[in-house]
Amino acid sequence: MDLPPEDLQFLTISDIFKESISIPKQSPKTFYLITLTLIFPLSFAILAHSLFTHPLFSQIEYRSGSHTHQWTKLLLFQFCYLIFLFAFSLLSTAAVVFTVASLYTSKPVSFSSTISAIPSVFKRLLITFLWVSITMIAYNIVFVCFLLLLVIAVDTQNTFLFVFALIVIFILFLVVHVYITALWHLASVVSVLEPVYGFAAMKKSYELLKGKIGMAFVLVFGYMAICGVINGVFGSVVVHGGLFYGVFARITVGGFLVGVLVIVNLVGLLVQSVFYYVCKSFHHQGIDKSALYDHLGGYLGEYVPLKSSIQMENLDV
Repeated sequence: MDLPPEDLQFLTISDIFKESISIPKQSPKTFYLITLTLIFPLSFAILAHSLFTHPLFSQIEYRSGSHTHQWTKLLLFQFCYLIFLFAFSLLSTAAVVFTVASLYTSKPVSFSSTISAIPSVFKRLLITFLWVSITMIAYNIVFVCFLLLLVIAVDTQNTFLFVFALIVIFILFLVVHVYITALWHLASVVSVLEPVYGFAAMKKSYELLKGKIGMAFVLVFGYMAICGVINGVFGSVVVHGGLFYGVFARITVGGFLVGVLVIVNLVGLLVQSVFYYVCKSFHHQGIDKSALYDHLGGYLGEYVPLKSSIQMENLDV
């Protein structure tokens, strides 16, 4: 970055995007391999998931008789899909955050060094994710309770209860859900770049988000909205568009949307990495590049002599 450390807190959303997009230029081969081996399979699985579940749902819905076999196949596929999605999501996060931090500290970057560091990073991200999952479970329980309250309000034709439940559901989805997602993304970066993980990483993420909640909301909601549009178009054209679109058109649109989602996911991971530094600067928490360099080397089992404390004044990417 060309800005001094004290000015990082004043970066706008467009500045963060510009910085994020410029990062892969510093090590194009590394990011190309990360995208090809981790982010592409993740993005393809997210979209292709409905291609496999839709026929199974159709068999269950329209065929008479026992559906035990179809339900077994569906549940088994869903289980494998969630494991795959969970694993590649954490792997992609670990790879991108580690690589960006290595570039920031002028540490030699290569695809092999990133892959070598992933096992240690993955453990930390896994523990943090489990803590976030507990929070999400509590959130989902509350969300379902208010959905049931909404159904009761419709059945009893209670206008006040209906409006109250609708407002709470709206707040839970557009505010609480987005906030928890932002907390999770920032906690993931903290788990990689600082000697804390799990609940401690969530607590640190909560502290870093103070004063930057509005920016985090825009970034997370924007990402979720774009992914929602991509999934919606893919579903209407590729999955359900057999009667209106030819095979070639569906394959072309499907391939294009997978490519777009790959770019969106890569930029999203880069943005969350840069946003971490913005939050640190906002709270006047200097980045000791020497300590960070040593911390990253620890994932590789390296011994790096302690250098003098260097702040972010040379944080050029």
